[in-house]
Amino acid sequence: MNIHEFQAKGLMRKYGIKVLHGEIAKTPEEAEKAAKHLGGKVWVVKAQIHAGGRGKAGGVKVAKSLGDVTTLAKEILGKTLVTHQTGPEGKKVHLVYIEEGCDIDHEYYLGIVLDRETSKVTFMASSEGGVDIEKVAEEHPERIIKVAVEPSVGFTPFIGRKLAYAIGITDKEQIQKASQFFEGLYKMYVECDCTIAEINPLIRTKSGDILALDAKLNFDDNALFRHPEIERMRDPNEESAKEMEAAKSGFSFIELDGNIGCLVNGAGLAMATCDIITLLGGKPANFLDVGGGATKETVQKAFSIILEDPNIKAILVNIFGGIMKCDIIAEGIVAAAKEIGINVPLVVRLEGTNVAIGRKILKDSKLNILTATDLGEAAKKVVKAAKGEDV
Repeated sequence: MNIHEFQAKGLMRKYGIKVLHGEIAKTPEEAEKAAKHLGGKVWVVKAQIHAGGRGKAGGVKVAKSLGDVTTLAKEILGKTLVTHQTGPEGKKVHLVYIEEGCDIDHEYYLGIVLDRETSKVTFMASSEGGVDIEKVAEEHPERIIKVAVEPSVGFTPFIGRKLAYAIGITDKEQIQKASQFFEGLYKMYVECDCTIAEINPLIRTKSGDILALDAKLNFDDNALFRHPEIERMRDPNEESAKEMEAAKSGFSFIELDGNIGCLVNGAGLAMATCDIITLLGGKPANFLDVGGGATKETVQKAFSIILEDPNIKAILVNIFGGIMKCDIIAEGIVAAAKEIGINVPLVVRLEGTNVAIGRKILKDSKLNILTATDLGEAAKKVVKAAKGEDV
């Protein structure tokens, strides 16, 4: 789950992490009112969407008068921002964050992730912030420092000093401030079940303060039951209605930009299915994992969500029955075909528990269903069907 920058900064304040003051606005008039309330002579008008690269897309602007705040808010609100993280369709801006200005002396990069190779929470830091960190990692990997936190020990002052020195902070007082910042961020990351905490840029002001100029926090969906206050921050405007509907039904659904619907059980199998479709020249329209506990009703719901996409030209069902039995999937397919109406070619590959029963259910249904015995055969058939070729 993602949240907006202003929400991330509100959470960070609770952990003593220093951020600038700011206020949210939904209209240009509210933006001007917010700037007046904040005071000062310089403000930054920031688009609030769940994506990075807002500045390059024209979603972050500096205002040097109240009139500028109003004008810039008017330009940004309602605009569709296209960044490297939104895809070509972009995201519409419904909110802007009006933040006080500051005197920047240096920009850094700071991130915390779980390193799956070491199974440790790991800091990533660089003296080069405010830029595309992926480009820095590709061209100058030596400029990114990684420091893992030993889970049995936790954050220590040594880690804070090591990170500060590594990114070029050498003043004793500033090292102390930076270390406190790092410790607060680590504590928040762990206690709130974050998956990513990213500050780009982390800045040192001319007065020597260390603070977050930007903030990105992602959370583990599976841990949200422990954090109802964070779950309430969910913004439906930033999430696909289909994906939210799927989550309520207990399965994972992610929209893609292709024309072949995929209904699969298991995330790994779903990724493999999408990969082989792409390899054979097709384009997946979605990533849909009904999981191991799906029912006939779940399968019907999955089909209805897939078929809401007008671009769908064919559907591939790829099930490996373990906990999820093939006969349950087959019953769901038949029920969906009869009750919802599947008006595009349907290719089904079943294997595993109760596969013989499942195949018999499909055969006895007398429905126009193309079957396959392995994934390769199924993918070839669905790609041809989506192109309108004879299968």
